[in-house]
Amino acid sequence: MTRYVISGTLGASDRFQAVIGADEALSTVDLLDVNRRMRFGIDRVLGKLAALGSPATPVAVDLLTVAALVYGADTRINRVQASQDAWTREIKLIVPVSAPALWMATRPLLMQMLRFLTGDLWDLEFRPFEKLARQYPSVPSMKGTARSFDCVSLFSGGLDSLIGAIDILKKGEQTPLFVSHGGDGAVSGPQGKLFFKLTKSFRKASPLARIRLGMTFPNGLVGKLKGEDSTRGRSFLFIALGSAAGSGFGKPFNLRVPENGLISLNVPLDVTRLGSNSTRTTHPFYIHRWNELLLKLGILATVVNPYWDKTKGEMVVECADEAVLEELAPLSISCAHPAGDRWKGGGKAHCGYCLPCIIRRASFLKAPWPDKDRTGYRVENLTAEPRDTKGAEGKQIRSFQYALARLKANPELAKSWIYKPGPLREDALIVRDLVGVYERGMAEVRQVVEKVITFSSDGQRD
Repeated sequence: MTRYVISGTLGASDRFQAVIGADEALSTVDLLDVNRRMRFGIDRVLGKLAALGSPATPVAVDLLTVAALVYGADTRINRVQASQDAWTREIKLIVPVSAPALWMATRPLLMQMLRFLTGDLWDLEFRPFEKLARQYPSVPSMKGTARSFDCVSLFSGGLDSLIGAIDILKKGEQTPLFVSHGGDGAVSGPQGKLFFKLTKSFRKASPLARIRLGMTFPNGLVGKLKGEDSTRGRSFLFIALGSAAGSGFGKPFNLRVPENGLISLNVPLDVTRLGSNSTRTTHPFYIHRWNELLLKLGILATVVNPYWDKTKGEMVVECADEAVLEELAPLSISCAHPAGDRWKGGGKAHCGYCLPCIIRRASFLKAPWPDKDRTGYRVENLTAEPRDTKGAEGKQIRSFQYALARLKANPELAKSWIYKPGPLREDALIVRDLVGVYERGMAEVRQVVEKVITFSSDGQRD
């Protein structure tokens, strides 16, 4: 099996030559452009932070560099082509950083985090800048007016991140710096529109501040391999961006990652979704590892998910500003494949039948306003006709039906199922709350899927 090695370099003056083995394939990624500024959107982010008076620290820039190479590898190494089991890849990154010894001390933890997150076998090597590459711009020289931010909140454009933003802005107790990643045009456009509307709803003395990283990597980055659309590593980039954004605050801060508890746990619905096939982007184990990493790096951030014990429906009901949520919720994007309708010209970002869409539908059933769900799904009515479980329109529905049937027959299964995606802290109260949010979340979903007729492609009803 080939191990794919990606080595980051710093411009034409960087003479570093990676040494690889016989079973390794090397690709080089230049992290600087011809003007010796960081590529892939990073320089723009660093400039915006400096202009806001909160320039990223050198170690935080290192973190962004690591995250960029993780994201590049994850999105440009096709799982089918690069693995023996159509999933698990072997990836090694060689990263130029300002403090190699510090980063080498984090290597075991980073490898654990990335393997848990993506299901791949990762290795990392850190090297110092070459002498002639010292112009690497850790902080652009820009003047700006300092803003007194005291927390960072991730803003993906999804319903959960919208509620997270509304809650913190409505309470008015903190001044958040919002952070977004928008590599996909199907997400970045609606994300920007949603944030603009949010700004209009809560504008006070000064507009809301947001840092957006539009990072994408070109096709053909790694040999002749195709790209990969599972993007399990995206959350590593997202949280790294949030950590870097707050690193210049000069004081401890919370990095808020708004996500409902059902999605955070993401318990596999059936045996076909074990392991990495269930995403772990905000799983409690992964969040704890992030806090360990940031402590080792000296970045004063604590990653928190304020909704870890809430269902998506409970988040909708308990939102601090019902009127703003009712107005803006239709603009949020939850779908796993928002670009799916692009070539059809339908203009609807939500399929209506993927796992996130099903949970979204369920959450709006609890909405306190009359016209509960104005999303506009490509499949608007799931019960209008039977859904084929061999196709995309019925697969997730049937998986939910299967899991719900097993839970109904044996409710005690919930106590063991919550451990399937990964280990949890052995705290009796936390475990109890996690079981509770899983049970309540599945009860919400039951209202969406229980009346849908599903059948296998051989014509037999499941």
